[in-house]
Amino acid sequence: MPAAAGIGLRPAHYRELLTQRPALAFVEVHSENYFGAGGPPLHYLEQARDLYPLSLHGVGLSLGSATPFTEHLRHLKRLIGRFSPALVSDHLCWGASGDVHLNELLPLPYTEEVLALVTARVIEVQDTLGRQILVENVSTYLQYAHSTISDAQFLAELAERADCGILLDVNNLYVNARNHGWDPAEYLADLPAQRVWQLHLAGHSSRRFGEVELTIDTHDAPVSEPVWALYAQVLEHIGPRPTLIEWDANLPPLDTLCAEAARAQMQLDSTAETAHALAG
Repeated sequence: MPAAAGIGLRPAHYRELLTQRPALAFVEVHSENYFGAGGPPLHYLEQARDLYPLSLHGVGLSLGSATPFTEHLRHLKRLIGRFSPALVSDHLCWGASGDVHLNELLPLPYTEEVLALVTARVIEVQDTLGRQILVENVSTYLQYAHSTISDAQFLAELAERADCGILLDVNNLYVNARNHGWDPAEYLADLPAQRVWQLHLAGHSSRRFGEVELTIDTHDAPVSEPVWALYAQVLEHIGPRPTLIEWDANLPPLDTLCAEAARAQMQLDSTAETAHALAG
């Protein structure tokens, strides 16, 4: 996967993407939407895969749960075998308990016990798939009082123990910094740059709950200016990485998504040029 910008591909843009063939580095889809044996989604994804490198981004592995995921992994392995994606990722969260599967990316307590559980789960996933995966930091709206490890340190230790990659969602980092009073610079300092293999950018919104105002990761708007500024800080810290524009609700025209990707590409190019000049 090139260290360049792509977009999340949604059904509303299938035909337009295939017709216009915009200059994008890659496209990314949610893995679970393509677990079927056939039908239009797979038909369009095959055509898109002929044009662009592909990233598979899952929302259902529930890496922080104790629930077996044998069936989910079977579907994911079949999808990977069919499309040979450049990257495969999921989230550092839980969303399943027994036979109950929640449509949420729920936060984990960051303790040694949970770290051991998630490490074992990621290793199982990678052994089953025969490849490394990336694990994404999630947006959160509460923190566990008994956590003994910071969010960034937990993710960094998981990546080292499980020998996996990190998908750093810059918008999620901004959301959490706002909600919990984190310093993004300290967060970035705790991440092993060599383990960060992909970046996500997305939109958010603010909502008031009584006297509390929270920043919510909504994926329904353009990337905000503060997140663009944080993205520049991330690139300066770790260097250019494959970067995705993620937009899931209130979908805009394809041209709007591509314009957001073009802005990310400009920052990637600027970072690369600065690094080359310093090296020279």
